[in-house]
Amino acid sequence: MPHNSDLYRVLSDRIRQSPHQRLSFAEFMELALYHPQGGYYTTKDAILGFGGDFVTSAHLGHDFGELLATQFAEMWEHLSRPQPFSLVEMGAGQGLIAADALGALQNHFPDCFAALSYQIVEKSDRLRAAQEQRLSPWAERVTWLNLEEIPDDSITGCFFTNELVDALPVHQVVMTESGLQEVYITLSDGPDASVVEVLDSPSTPRLADYFAFVGIDLADPQYASGYRTEVHLAALDWMKTVAAKLHRGYVLTVDYGYPASRYYSRARSQGTLQCYYQHAHHDNPYSHLGHQDITAHVNFTALERQGEHCGLETLGATQQGIFLMALGLGDRLAALGQIQASDPTTVNLAIQRRDKLHQLINPMGLGNFVVLVQGKGLTPAAKTLKGLTVPPLM
Repeated sequence: MPHNSDLYRVLSDRIRQSPHQRLSFAEFMELALYHPQGGYYTTKDAILGFGGDFVTSAHLGHDFGELLATQFAEMWEHLSRPQPFSLVEMGAGQGLIAADALGALQNHFPDCFAALSYQIVEKSDRLRAAQEQRLSPWAERVTWLNLEEIPDDSITGCFFTNELVDALPVHQVVMTESGLQEVYITLSDGPDASVVEVLDSPSTPRLADYFAFVGIDLADPQYASGYRTEVHLAALDWMKTVAAKLHRGYVLTVDYGYPASRYYSRARSQGTLQCYYQHAHHDNPYSHLGHQDITAHVNFTALERQGEHCGLETLGATQQGIFLMALGLGDRLAALGQIQASDPTTVNLAIQRRDKLHQLINPMGLGNFVVLVQGKGLTPAAKTLKGLTVPPLM
């Protein structure tokens, strides 16, 4: 598919108008994903699900959102049943998790549901419209707002995300013989100008500071000239903002990524940047402009340390598979195993559902996602969460 012509025009104009006729890769990624008139998340139809470009845990049935609801209900109890109890979902996609969590809280934890204020932070007007339609049965419980509209020190409850941080813009850097250089985007010469990369001095000292912050020394001889990777300044800024908004409660982040020691391994010499287009992934962010997702794995060390720097305590990090098993996914699998039916339809449905549950915990896929839980203003008892415990063996 060709570029989104409107977005390419915006990108070209932005490059030509910039002081050095170039943009940082982070500025390019912000435009490609979030520009109001051409960004992937803001304008493309059907980006999520089996008919889109990628599938999330929420597309594998109701179980992911329902099990999260179990964790949210425990958080409410730990916080001494506040009213309101605020759940702030950032980047809610098509509203699938919200619908499943709201339904589960309403049906199984009615007291928690009665205290609930469900707030959604969503940049995309198209996704917001889909969310409003899906969540209409709970319209009195759900509000939409910008993160900046939430007052500091105002939320008692939980901020949570599923596959949001990986889509925040990243800077790209390369180690050269002359030291750390940043990747910039510019236009080639000639009438048929195309997007090309150039290297130059870092646009901000925060890029070098970032590596010191997460305990990585790129001057170490193990990082050969040409070593390329990402710097997650937007994720640090996001975590600082969330921590400031939280008065008392939790931040729950689900995403794919690594601790810094694994993220910046010598073997990962070209970073983690990936693009998704029609369920295929590749590493060219300049193709299918406006029509493909661009992501980078999350540096969870950076999120933990930034959280601690901003007043949050790291309560634990675990794999999604372990997290969901601790919340009861194993019980659901066991119940499916007890189904005894003679009609093929019932047996078939049970097999399909079991397969989807296994996908949620598959250590080679979604089950290997990281679940990071941070807290603020908690009693000692409130720091122990069911999802962070080791589940019993099946």
